[in-house]
Amino acid sequence: MHLGIIDQDDVDEIFARVPRRFRRLRRLVDGRAESGPETLARLLVRQFGRSVEVQKTIAGVGRVDLVVDGWIVIECDSRAHHSGWTQQERDRLRDLALAARGYVCIRPTANMILTTPRVLTDAVRALLALRR
Repeated sequence: MHLGIIDQDDVDEIFARVPRRFRRLRRLVDGRAESGPETLARLLVRQFGRSVEVQKTIAGVGRVDLVVDGWIVIECDSRAHHSGWTQQERDRLRDLALAARGYVCIRPTANMILTTPRVLTDAVRALLALRR
């Protein structure tokens, strides 16, 4: 959806054709997500009952993948977009800019989110516990 290949009407049509038991999943679709792992990360952290903002723009930093509870930034990194040293330095600079603005940034890789999702949920759970 974020690429504009399909729109809301197309998604509605797809869900109209799936078995009824899956139709309730339609409300979980968010076209702002830019990857499957980003979507999975959003769905995983929803279990904490906190706000999850998608593709939020933060002044002095730019757009980030997810913001949980207004202060935990989750950047879902893939090898395709974060493998070179130049990109890694750019990511670290963004992390420091986020910290200077009071955010905590965690960067699970797409592989981690897909294969060991508990690593992400454990980290978010621990951070949320620190703020209590």
